[in-house]
Amino acid sequence: MLDQVAAVIVVALVAQAVWRMPSALRGDGGQSALAGALAAFAGAWWVRSETGRSVIDMLGVTDLATLIKHILTIMGICAVLSYVTATYAEAGYPSSARHVRIAALVRRLALGTSLGTIVVLVAVFFFVLDRERPVANSPYFMTRHAGTMGLAAYMGLVYLYVAAATCVCGYQWAHAAQRAHRALRAGLTMMALAMALAVLYATLRAAYGVLIAIHQVSPAFVTAQETATDTLLHLTFVLWLVGMIAPAATALTARWRAWRELVALYPMWRDLARTVPDVVMYAPVELPGGRLGRWLGSARDCLRSDPRLLLERFVTEISDVVRTLSHLVPPDLYARAARVAEREGHTGLRARAVASAYWGRCAMLAVASGAVAHSAPVDAPPSADDDFDGFVARLVVVADVYRHVNDEIVRDLLTATPEAHVPHPSTSQARTP
Repeated sequence: MLDQVAAVIVVALVAQAVWRMPSALRGDGGQSALAGALAAFAGAWWVRSETGRSVIDMLGVTDLATLIKHILTIMGICAVLSYVTATYAEAGYPSSARHVRIAALVRRLALGTSLGTIVVLVAVFFFVLDRERPVANSPYFMTRHAGTMGLAAYMGLVYLYVAAATCVCGYQWAHAAQRAHRALRAGLTMMALAMALAVLYATLRAAYGVLIAIHQVSPAFVTAQETATDTLLHLTFVLWLVGMIAPAATALTARWRAWRELVALYPMWRDLARTVPDVVMYAPVELPGGRLGRWLGSARDCLRSDPRLLLERFVTEISDVVRTLSHLVPPDLYARAARVAEREGHTGLRARAVASAYWGRCAMLAVASGAVAHSAPVDAPPSADDDFDGFVARLVVVADVYRHVNDEIVRDLLTATPEAHVPHPSTSQARTP
């Protein structure tokens, strides 16, 4: 079971590293350090596998796979420390805050300490450990060198570094979680908890290394210890990866929602932008080629930039166009459109959306008919009275209704006097552009 979990961990680490590579190449906020950490950890987990050990053993150096695994682990933790401290350096916290001072101190010491640990580790590995005459024939590195002080020195060095570094990361993530919003807080809390498990893992392994260096233990104890600490290590990385993915998954969900809202608003935005082109930043793209050209033009408009930014622009431009059109429509138009919505059986927000859709179609028809602008706006749908997300949600409903407004009712609304009766629309008159 643990082998399958290890495979999933390696795939997740590689996938995360590849996914973050573009941001790393752009130099975005410590992403290069995080991508490097993920790659180093993926390499360490691969070396830990049977396949990885077999490949390294082909070099003919006894236990070299263990040394490489530990070096990659130290490199990965060093990169994580760099990522954490870089994040705090760019977050704008006061330099006098305790966690900022700790982050600054760690940033100054991390690289040198990591390189020094690696150098000493290599020296102990090659010059202190007697790897040619193992104490026991065992698949476990620590068991093969049990009863030697070289093992206690080697494992103590590795796990002292791991415990200290992960303790710092856990402290920083736990502090950040207290100030983060809900989705990010959940991810940071899981990452801090993973670091706590890493500290516990390193402590147990270091204590075990000292124990077997001075005292002989039974094979059953060895197996139980290896299984328990392996399980703890797997749980640590699963929790850390899930915690790291949680904010990214939330951002991806928000991006997908923005994209769907953008596509829903596009037909209405396009018609409004063509009606009053002076108030939009970029006019809708018009390409030759019939339906294919229209589809390609729509794709170009909706892929011009980040969906969230484009959605904000569409919403702003829709509001600006509505403000411009309010100078061109007859008095009391929105009130008449609201009565049409009421006669169609709509209530509440749906009635408001139906009235706004009819108003917009009437305003565009007025512009096409050569309406003369008034000196001041005489009529308009209600403006935004809630937050951005709530306003977008209402606009999406308006856009949906807009696609099915009745052209005959639109003409009657535009030409009727304020007291005139507007006929009830029939199903057969419905319009779908």
